[in-house]
Amino acid sequence: MNAQTQKSTVAGPAGAIEAALDAPAGPSRGVAVIAHPHPLFGGTMDNKVVQTLARAFTQAGWTAVRFNFRGVGASEGTYDEGRGEIDDMLAVVQQLAPAGALALAGFSFGAFVTSHVFERLQAARPIDKLVLVGTAASRFAVATIPAAAHAQTLVIHGEQDDTVPLQAVLDWARPQVLPVTVVPGGGHFFHGQLPLLKNLVVRHLG
Repeated sequence: MNAQTQKSTVAGPAGAIEAALDAPAGPSRGVAVIAHPHPLFGGTMDNKVVQTLARAFTQAGWTAVRFNFRGVGASEGTYDEGRGEIDDMLAVVQQLAPAGALALAGFSFGAFVTSHVFERLQAARPIDKLVLVGTAASRFAVATIPAAAHAQTLVIHGEQDDTVPLQAVLDWARPQVLPVTVVPGGGHFFHGQLPLLKNLVVRHLG
């Protein structure tokens, strides 16, 4: 993302996982682990939305960790329809954010994975912030976010997303009474609206 980006390798369940760390300008509030879009459709940790999320977290004082799911970039293994990818993200959290304040974020397929990582971890340790962008609710079974976690959760979706219809996210959020922040005119990749997306996340992070 920038000259200060540190590359790292994590031992994952399917082999090595490629990761990148960006530190904030001052003391770190904690570690934010960010998941990328679908591996079979060009999704990588260098995706523009993923990098925008990383910039938002570092601006807000967090250390941002991006990583490539199995079979993407230098990460070993092959695509596993979300199951193995959940394990990949858990391995990254366990090794690069083993203690201290933790935030989780994801975009598209990565938001689906992040919801399940949150579900797995919430009983074991506090998770300070959860950010789900372009959540792939029309394609995958996104985990339910407990009511007690709604205050630290930000769900953002583009009004005109033609990859994941807004209606699918509202249908997922409605039974939970989980608010969804809608970007008017926004598409799946938020072309021309990445600064707005970043500002919404920074505001949520306080």
